[in-house]
Amino acid sequence: MFLHLSTKAGQGQPQIIKATSQRVLDIVASGAGLIILSPLFLILGVLVKLQDGGPVLYSSQRVGRGGKLFSIYKFRSMVQGADRMGGGLTVRGDARVTRVGRLLRNYKLDELPQLLNVFKGDMSLVGARPENPAYVARYTPEQREILNYRPGITSPASLRYRNEEEMLGGGDTDALYVGKILPEKLAMDLAYLRTRTVVSDVIVILRTIGGIA
Repeated sequence: MFLHLSTKAGQGQPQIIKATSQRVLDIVASGAGLIILSPLFLILGVLVKLQDGGPVLYSSQRVGRGGKLFSIYKFRSMVQGADRMGGGLTVRGDARVTRVGRLLRNYKLDELPQLLNVFKGDMSLVGARPENPAYVARYTPEQREILNYRPGITSPASLRYRNEEEMLGGGDTDALYVGKILPEKLAMDLAYLRTRTVVSDVIVILRTIGGIA
């Protein structure tokens, strides 16, 4: 019995070490990013504020690891009250997106405040994008495995669907997203997360930066 318990403990150690290494990477990288990018945060904040005088940051509820709800942060890229003017998905040519917001979205700069989510532990640098509770409620039992992992700022699926707004332009956007795009994204990210390493995460991060630059 002692041998059996020791073996199980030994098998769990690599997972604990990997999880700890990934969390250390998240804390160090997000902390450094918040400090280094603080001047850019200030500039972007001023631009958003000057656009229409509204709030600089936008927050909304997302589902995190274990199904726990948390507030995700973004630079506001839409007009005030956009939630009451349309659905939760943003499509090509969405009239709710401001001029400054379009610039932020084109270069993914609206996502930068999520470094704070990463530092707090709500998110990871790499992981499936956190979803709206309404969409998570439709997950199949297999898809709910994604909730075993922290959601992230970027992932293989995020890179593959970088131009998601373009794909959603026209037609029944909700049906297209729930019936095709979301299942494909979940399957891609689950396959990655099951075998991820710190090195593979760094590669995904570098690919993301390269795609934005």
